[in-house]
Amino acid sequence: MENVTHTLTGLMIARAGFGRVPRAALVCILAANAPDLDVVTAFWGTHVYLEHHRGFTHGVLAAPFIALLCAGVGRLSAKSAYPWPLAFCAALTAAFSHLFLDWTNIYGIRLLAPFSPHWHRGDIASVFDPLLFLIMLSCTLWPMLGRLVSQEIGARTQYGTGSARGALLLALLYLGARGMLHDRAIASLDARLYDGRDAIRTAAFPHMANPFRWTGLVDTPDAYRVLPVDLFAEFDPDAGRILYKGAEKNPAALAAAATRPFQAIAGFSPYLFWQVGADVVPEESFVVEAVDLRFGLPGEGRFTARASLNSYFKVLRSEFHFTPEGTLPRVR
Repeated sequence: MENVTHTLTGLMIARAGFGRVPRAALVCILAANAPDLDVVTAFWGTHVYLEHHRGFTHGVLAAPFIALLCAGVGRLSAKSAYPWPLAFCAALTAAFSHLFLDWTNIYGIRLLAPFSPHWHRGDIASVFDPLLFLIMLSCTLWPMLGRLVSQEIGARTQYGTGSARGALLLALLYLGARGMLHDRAIASLDARLYDGRDAIRTAAFPHMANPFRWTGLVDTPDAYRVLPVDLFAEFDPDAGRILYKGAEKNPAALAAAATRPFQAIAGFSPYLFWQVGADVVPEESFVVEAVDLRFGLPGEGRFTARASLNSYFKVLRSEFHFTPEGTLPRVR
């Protein structure tokens, strides 16, 4: 999830029940964002960032240490006895909120890192979910409106706790509903045959704004199918695009697969599609691309490893890109 939503969630957690902690908002906002400190690995290259992002700092084992550090920040500003247990609970709750929100999208997290490289993901929400953002933002601003009204009528009422608890409850209900709709999308994909055969596996990826629209991915022995799934319309298993497999066995692809950028995306993507083509650059005979189909289609340049090789299958250049050069990341 993007960091504005993480920040607002941390603020709601602070208001919901940790008001006795000095600088509770600061402590929870820091803990709700701290797992993304792994962004520093991007200085060593995009493929290094791909290898380490949402790894150890996003695991359950790191969360207590993150919480302890963030609670310590609150202690620095405390002028009296500091409620360490309560501050730690506040920070730990905020840190776990980051893990939960990141789990909901298609990128996922390595929950048991560094002991397990397995990715866990819910596939139920976009990295930026407009409705979830509006829930958090409106409940953040509501106490400001409440204070203005109380000043007008002369009331002495504290605002914030109820709206914060309401925001967290609404967020859980909303994400739970998206989870049920995701299950319906998967059921639609699993209920059909593709070229007379059952799918090996299926997946459904969320639309950014519409919880009733999904991008279906069907894995069959010889191809991937990328299909639109609209829960208000009849599902058509022949719609969408068919991507035939086999290029991953090409000698050029095998040579590219040994390079670090390709190893990085292979360790990250459960749905990797390979292409091998001829290059028009002198002394470069082959171009190999491996695309993570969760984030884009071949030719879009999103979550793509690309290598150029000569006629002897020697890799001349290998790199990984999240997006095409000069473009911003696309939210899904």
